[in-house]
Amino acid sequence: MSELNKADLKIDITALPGYDAIKALPPLRDVIARNDLRAEKKFGQNFLLDLNITDKIARVAGDLTDKNVIEIGPGPGGLTRSLLQAGAKSVTAIEFDPRAVAALQSLVDAAAGRLNVIQGDALNTDLLTLVPGPRVVVANLPYNIATPLLTNWLEQLRNHPGCYDILVLMFQKEVAERIAEPPGEKAFGRLGVISQWLCHADRVFDLPPSAFTPPPKVTSSIVRLRPKTLTGPQPRFTSVERLTAAAFGQRRKMLKSCLKSMPGLLEKANVDGSLRAEQLGIDDFIRLSLPLDP
Repeated sequence: MSELNKADLKIDITALPGYDAIKALPPLRDVIARNDLRAEKKFGQNFLLDLNITDKIARVAGDLTDKNVIEIGPGPGGLTRSLLQAGAKSVTAIEFDPRAVAALQSLVDAAAGRLNVIQGDALNTDLLTLVPGPRVVVANLPYNIATPLLTNWLEQLRNHPGCYDILVLMFQKEVAERIAEPPGEKAFGRLGVISQWLCHADRVFDLPPSAFTPPPKVTSSIVRLRPKTLTGPQPRFTSVERLTAAAFGQRRKMLKSCLKSMPGLLEKANVDGSLRAEQLGIDDFIRLSLPLDP
């Protein structure tokens, strides 16, 4: 034994059956400490470090084995790990913070070609050109850009039907309620009309502040958006935006007052002007929006 070369006794654990390079990565808290990746308020960062929770979020998106997943704001990579472990064909992560981009490099290596991390502003990134279909978006969205990101994706769905298979997104609970609550409910408004026109919207589960590092001051919610197949005449996205801005601009007023700058619109759509906006259904808003198309 003393004559054996010590190098001959070394075992390459990466070559052993069942070795999982992603599971072998250090804990997320270690990744944060090694890369000085303190959550920054200016980036809207609140990190999810419990991989049981991130696994649960990934499962909401369904079978990912043939899907190209888009993630916004991966931070130290907890949800990214779960998406890869769930079998995503690929994950493209858009990260604004250069510290997080550096922290994710070990995960890029472990993913063996399935993870692409891009430093950039998600609001100015053309995801449809960057990522081939079928596309799925799964993200713990930075709160400060969550609503404009969703609006951009909904507009893409209107203009490019089928461009996303499903979107699984985290919002502040208050925003999630605005997206998913049906007509007639207190939270129903502009965002709900546009979201529910184009998608089946479900608030799947909530997460308390204690689930995050650092804890935010609000409860968060996971929303699942499954794009609809639209039939019949459909207005332009900008027309629905214009209509809902006017209709919900003064919620306590009747529609005939809110829409007085659009004479004849209520009559054309056969909608009672004495109603308030939250009393209308999604189909009513679509009928009202159609005459606004140029």
